[in-house]
Amino acid sequence: MRIALITDAWKPQVNGVVRTLTTLDSRLRALGHLVKVIQPGLFTTAPMPGYAEIRLAIWPDGKVRRLLDAFEPEHIHIATEGPLGLAARRYCAARSLQFTTSFHTRFPEYVNTRFPFLPVGPGYALLRRFHAGASRTLVSNPELIEELRERGFANLVLWRRGVDTELFRPLDKAFLPGPRPIFLYMGRVAPEKNLEDFLRLDLPGTKYVVGEGPARAELEARYPGVRFAGLQTGEALVRHLSSADCFVFPSRTDTLGLVMMEALACGVPVAAYPVIGPTAVVRSGETGWLDEDLGQAALKCLDLDPAACRASALGWSLDRSCAEFLSYLVPARVPLPFTLFEGLPLRGDRP
Repeated sequence: MRIALITDAWKPQVNGVVRTLTTLDSRLRALGHLVKVIQPGLFTTAPMPGYAEIRLAIWPDGKVRRLLDAFEPEHIHIATEGPLGLAARRYCAARSLQFTTSFHTRFPEYVNTRFPFLPVGPGYALLRRFHAGASRTLVSNPELIEELRERGFANLVLWRRGVDTELFRPLDKAFLPGPRPIFLYMGRVAPEKNLEDFLRLDLPGTKYVVGEGPARAELEARYPGVRFAGLQTGEALVRHLSSADCFVFPSRTDTLGLVMMEALACGVPVAAYPVIGPTAVVRSGETGWLDEDLGQAALKCLDLDPAACRASALGWSLDRSCAEFLSYLVPARVPLPFTLFEGLPLRGDRP
């Protein structure tokens, strides 16, 4: 199939959305599908206000139109609600084309974290309007589907995520130096991740933060006892993650949290709040602990079986996730309900 994938989140950004979409792209291509990824690297861009490492396309409509016209996609999936997503949505609306979308990020909460005087309601109204034109909106977990339905979203379907359990696997715990136990966070170092809830905890051993983001310099200065390892990728990332005794996930706004799935695949239990995202990934008391007391949750994780964490991750198949995505696609051009000769008398019929 000829599949157009439009996304404002792509390499060199490093986050769960990008990992999800780049993995999907490679899986689709491996199955023999023709995929056209329309992403910011193809356009003139400007830094996102307050988040310079994220580049946004400037006035992309003309080029989006030319790219889609040339590709002639059979299926169109709009993955994000940024400038490229909006341009692709306008393209589809102008040509009466069907498309699907996916809901990855709670942008209203992210904006509210940075600018508390801005309520989340208007933000969700804009997102609801954006996704209303889609034949289906793919959502990562059942609880989030229910929340979005309560906010007036429609045509929601469950698109389960997978994790690369060949890459993310248990390795030698001795890779990271420092007194044990090691409590580790991996992900963007940004205000919306609520990272200070982890950094403030009175925990034994050593705390590590793996990742980059706009808040790193400030947090590194304020918490000199925490070891900031910076951005890690590939095997180095897996070695950092596998070395931890507990993965601490303080975010209250993530729609899922792919990093938690990766931690569990490495045999590392997860401590998190009992909110949407962690509740879809962690079995409290078995593969981690979900508690409003994040410090107690982290300490209780030290008694859990790493093998149980690994076993739970083995059920998150990338092949199944890709197959679900394909099953939700819709034809861009709606087939005519009749054939050219339908209704005409057949040879030998009476007129």
